[in-house]
Amino acid sequence: MEFVDIYNDERVLTGERLPRNTKLPAGKYTLYVLALIQNKDGYLITRRTLDKKWAAGAWEIPGGGVMAGESSEEAIRREVKEETGLDIQDHALLYSYKNIDLERGDNYFTDIYLCPLDFTLNDVHVQEREVLDVRCASFEDITELAKTHGFLHYERLCEALKKK
Repeated sequence: MEFVDIYNDERVLTGERLPRNTKLPAGKYTLYVLALIQNKDGYLITRRTLDKKWAAGAWEIPGGGVMAGESSEEAIRREVKEETGLDIQDHALLYSYKNIDLERGDNYFTDIYLCPLDFTLNDVHVQEREVLDVRCASFEDITELAKTHGFLHYERLCEALKKK
């Protein structure tokens, strides 16, 4: 069973650790990370498999949950490696936000990192059980996908890129 650290409203660790997917009450949050991996051709994006329980077939950028005892920076490197096979060393925090969903108990903070990296799609090795497709896309391409197929965290990505 995977555990996560719990944060308070000010994003301070509480010292509490709970199993991932625990429904959280008001004032308790977990932490997620997302990576805008950028090369000369655009941003690396992936499409979720069609058998996913949530957001099946949607496009997204690599990322995931921060495990208990792990920093945001450690998590972004681990998640990118797990999901794409790429090693990122250079990364800059672009944007952070707080999500509160008391109905579902899905309260979290998310850090979005910009990760410039010289890579080609041949360097990318995705988890086939998780990813249906992968490509490099301009922000205009991402905007079009958001309109036609759905793109997870699109509005937050727009906010993050304003900070770039």
